Amino acid sequence: MSRLHNKRSSYENIKHFFNDGMTLMFGGFGGVGSPPTICKHLLDWGTKDITIIGNDTGFPHIGIGQLVAHYRVKKVIASHIGSNPVAGRLMSEGKLEVEFSPQGILAERIRAGGVGLKGIVTEIGVDDPYLNKGKEILEIDGDRYLYESALDAEVGIVYAKKADTYGNLIYDKSARNTNPLVAMAANITIVEAEEIVNVGELDPEEIVTSGVFVDHIVLSKGVDWKWAWETN
Repeated sequence: MSRLHNKRSSYENIKHFFNDGMTLMFGGFGGVGSPPTICKHLLDWGTKDITIIGNDTGFPHIGIGQLVAHYRVKKVIASHIGSNPVAGRLMSEGKLEVEFSPQGILAERIRAGGVGLKGIVTEIGVDDPYLNKGKEILEIDGDRYLYESALDAEVGIVYAKKADTYGNLIYDKSARNTNPLVAMAANITIVEAEEIVNVGELDPEEIVTSGVFVDHIVLSKGVDWKWAWETN
């Protein structure tokens, strides 16, 4: 029997990590790879005024996009919001603060937060008045670079195909996307897994995220499509 800590938990036991005004980082790309059951519980729990960090705002009826559509989000840091018309409308009305970051830069800022760096420097956006607004420009070896701060969060929510009870994770194809980076960059990492197995049952060569980055694991209930469409 393994002596490794069993991190399997329940939704009731993770509820206290989600508070009004918190910063929440999430995995996912257009809804693929975002944890559906955790997002539904956040709606049920009434969590509001949160700052979310992730690739995009998804769709109004799926995953993280539902939090935007139900006016629970005050700020978004993302690469785009175009697939969620509610996000665009709220931004235009001044009801949602949006910080855009190019997709690769956003991923690198999250990775920097996960490995303990304060930020990164990049040539991307250095001459773009929209992207460099309010940011520090550095000169290194005669070239100009834009300083981009690292990103981290109080809580990161991750979606995995399989997890063992210690938190080693396997992802399903493209659902891997930003999830491994998010797992590293959050103070508390909570994984929603489609399947939870005992330690030793995962092929070590398939493991993408090590359990050292994971704090809690809950079993996914999948996407309730009927509920998702009826509540939007």
